[in-house]
Order: sequence, then C-alpha cells, then structure tokens
Amino acid sequence: MRVKLKDAFEAIERVCAPVALSDELCARYNHYDNSGVLVENEGEITGVLFSLDFTPAAAEEAVKRGCNLIVTHHPAIYHGQKRITPSNDLISRALVTCIKNGIGVISMHLNFDSAEEGIDYFLMKGLGGTQAEIMDKLSVGGYGRLYEIPEIKFSDFVKKIGKTFNTKRIFAYGDPTRRIKKVASFCGAGADESAGGFAIEGGADVIVSADFAHHMITGLYYNGVNVVQMTHYASEVYGFTRMAQKLIPELGVPAYVYIDEQLL
Repeated sequence: MRVKLKDAFEAIERVCAPVALSDELCARYNHYDNSGVLVENEGEITGVLFSLDFTPAAAEEAVKRGCNLIVTHHPAIYHGQKRITPSNDLISRALVTCIKNGIGVISMHLNFDSAEEGIDYFLMKGLGGTQAEIMDKLSVGGYGRLYEIPEIKFSDFVKKIGKTFNTKRIFAYGDPTRRIKKVASFCGAGADESAGGFAIEGGADVIVSADFAHHMITGLYYNGVNVVQMTHYASEVYGFTRMAQKLIPELGVPAYVYIDEQLL
C-alpha cells in the first residue's frame, strides 16, 4: 500500500478530527491556531511518529525509527518563525532535522482538543466522567467539560489521577477529606477566567487542568472549588495517545507513539 502525505492527512481528518473544527473554535471563541500540514515532504510515507510536542528529541526519534512523517498536537510552527538554524531554539533545531531528513510534519492542535472524542474528552474519561456539559460548544464536540463522577474522597481522587495519567507531578488544593462528585476539566492551558466561572457557576467540587495562574487558584479555592493542577503534558498525552492508537491501523505504515517521560 502506497501512502503519501496527503493520504495520511486525509486519514487523520477522517478518523480523528478535521482542521475545520479548529477553524470553527477560533471563529466562535476568538482563539488562534495553526493546524494542518506544516512541513511537506515528497514520496511515500515510510513510517509515522506521533509526538505531543515538536522537539529535537522527537525529530531524532523519527530519524532513528525510519519515519518520514511526524504528527504532533502542539503546532511545529505556531507564530511566525523568523529563521531556521541549528541553534538553541528548540523548534528551529527540530525543523532543521526534519528538513535535512525529508520528514514531513502535520500538527493537529485545537481540532484534536475539541473533537467529539478528542483530548479534552479523554481527560474527562480518565477522570471518571461519561457525559458532560460543554463550555465552548461546537457543531461537533467542543472544549471544557462539567460532569459528575462516582463520589470519591478528594485525596483518593488525586491518587487516582496519578495512577491513571501516569504522573507524579500533581498540585492539589483543598480539604483532602472532601467528597468529590462534580468535576470541571480543561486539557492543556485552558483554565482561564471563563473556565473558572464555568466551574463555579456549574457547582463543581473540583477543577482539573494545567498551567493555572496563581490568581485563578486562589479565586477558585476561595469560591469553594478544589483545584488539581497536572502538568500540561500529562493532561494531554493521555488523550493524544488514544487518538493515535485509533488512527494507526488506518495508516497502513509502521507507526509509533513517542512519550517524553520527563514531562509527565
């Protein structure tokens, strides 16, 4: 089976999430994104490496495994890249490796976050939820979820997160004996003021996300919402991996998921 870049891209859009979903989220809620084919290559795809981040380590892993396509979540090029040199700029270094070795790059960012069964959805599933009220609703899926889980003590909820998401880097704020049954969660860096308001107004016992600003933590805590702060990586690689595993059988070429254990 001969697979080219456009074939892989079409499979990703069909099985996981189209870039149009990112465009819809940006248009409706004033976000910014840069998803799609960001580095083109020619010829047949020999292998695909899935990596949440676009890093020199991921690019080198692709070379090592004989992959000439990397699929990332975080965009390989987000804002304007002024120069591409083998310098200390991590993105630039990774781009140099890809260009020298004929490696294409597809980045699927906000569309993977907000897909009906996307990264934000899988964060909810990992935390014990099944059906949710969505904050930023789209024609399909959306971002930010509020839902009920089987009642659990807060300290046990935090331990369960560590085990489920394979992470030890968790900050937890709130009474460890409190009973938790309603959760608001936002994958990645989505815990802004609107997310906090969504959690408070929805009666959440706890909010789970990453990259909280200090004023958000204090505001939530003193409004009666416990806070769990995961690493950005741990909150997203769980769902990204499941999306990759769903897609791999459709690609028809060797494919691997690269996990950066240092970021969990």
